[in-house]
Amino acid sequence: MKINEILQLTEGRRLEFKETLPSRADLAKTVIAFANDAGGDIYIGVQDNPRSITGLPEDELVELEEQISNIIFTRCYPTILPDISFISTEERHLIKITVHRGSMPPYYLKDTGKSEGTYIRVGSTNRKADHAIIEELERRKRNVSFDGELVFDKPAKDLQITGFESVFLEKTGEILSAATLNKLELIKPNQGEDYPTNALLLFSDDALRNKYFHFAKVECARFKGTASDEFIDQKSITLNIALQAEEAYNFVLRHINKGAIVEGVYTKTRWEYPVKAIREVIRNAVVHRDYALTGKDIKVAVYDDMIEVTSPGLLPPSIDYSAMDSRQSDARNKIIAPVFKKLGIIDQWGNGLKLIADELKSYPGIHFKWKEIGLSFQVQFIKNSLKTDPISKYELGQDPGQAFKAKVSIEALQISKYELGQDPGQELGQDPGQELGQELGQERNEKTLFSLILEELLTKPASRTEIMKVFGMKSASGYLNRTLKKLQSMDLVGQTIPENPNHPHQKFQITKKGKTFLSLMND
Repeated sequence: MKINEILQLTEGRRLEFKETLPSRADLAKTVIAFANDAGGDIYIGVQDNPRSITGLPEDELVELEEQISNIIFTRCYPTILPDISFISTEERHLIKITVHRGSMPPYYLKDTGKSEGTYIRVGSTNRKADHAIIEELERRKRNVSFDGELVFDKPAKDLQITGFESVFLEKTGEILSAATLNKLELIKPNQGEDYPTNALLLFSDDALRNKYFHFAKVECARFKGTASDEFIDQKSITLNIALQAEEAYNFVLRHINKGAIVEGVYTKTRWEYPVKAIREVIRNAVVHRDYALTGKDIKVAVYDDMIEVTSPGLLPPSIDYSAMDSRQSDARNKIIAPVFKKLGIIDQWGNGLKLIADELKSYPGIHFKWKEIGLSFQVQFIKNSLKTDPISKYELGQDPGQAFKAKVSIEALQISKYELGQDPGQELGQDPGQELGQELGQERNEKTLFSLILEELLTKPASRTEIMKVFGMKSASGYLNRTLKKLQSMDLVGQTIPENPNHPHQKFQITKKGKTFLSLMND
């Protein structure tokens, strides 16, 4: 990927930008967090907000490289060996630090020790690892998984697994004998007695499962509208994990519709969502969630405009959802995953993501989105015609009694190939077949923050503070900043002092393209 393309990316789990060399502690924490996870790149000489190349003095590059190497060597343990390189672009110089995924986790700060100095990457931030995460990193180093650890509260022969035995017989045609349990590593010998692993406990109906894994459930909800304020229906699925995925899937089917489509001379019916893909996502959530994270359950939410599945645990470091067409496989739960494959519920060899990608191709009206939120992984199937992101009254700094509408939304705007103002003969909006993106597709009586800012700037340029005051905001919320950034990235809004983005008198002004866009909105 070219440097200009990289600079367009958002900071996240594997990417960080720094304008200058960070402090010794901050650099070491970032390097440790990358090494403990999927690896990552740090670019020094890049201002993040707004994103621009500031560069580093050419005569200081070698000295900076030595400083970086010394910081990493003296502050990080076990030893981390990054790749450090120089990049020149537009006569400006950057330093790139590439940290590879470590094979000896946990990595930590030498001066504070493992328990206080271990860091992981959560989104675009470094977070101190707690005891449970450090244990998971230790297991990764030993190439073992949490579901394979033994439970010594009772011998395997005393565990109540009749429900799982029935499912196993139904799905495989085989009796779940002690030999099969051993082969699947659901039980393991210890001092002459077979004990269950955490995996078998999760498959069981024993009271011990509720003692240790009361949070290993799926919470399903059908909400009224597009917010989570009011339930229409809800269900808590507390069955053993062999049955949870299908129960959750059936809940979703009860709350979505089938519609008619015409193919040639035939009329066929199909679900409004790609249900095979949704089923696969729910199954993956049950199979690959992090059962070591206590107090967290899987959540399946159905709204008017989308279906959302949230699973405890970040993506395994080697899995990349942005490359769904490729076959990828990395099981966090090394005992549970093969059992689900044996039951015919999943394909262990990485076809799941490809199945999702393939079905989404026949649903162009569904926007597939995934993200990591804290220590959870979330997948959304969003209807393009209803895709909204409500701003709460707290972000607006207003209460519902004020004149500003409580329901304000912004769409993920996608401009078609006919760029605004690119060709006067092909003005956007003249051809109904050209997609204007969700902003133009909304009801005309529903204004969004995106549009309202443009209307405000149509009168005169305004600073960030002035924009905040117009909308009654007490502070510059992340939502406002993201909206302004989006407007700038689409060249609908520019700055009055573009050569100095951080000038104290800087203001935002609408561009010619922004005026054209706004006129189309108001047609």
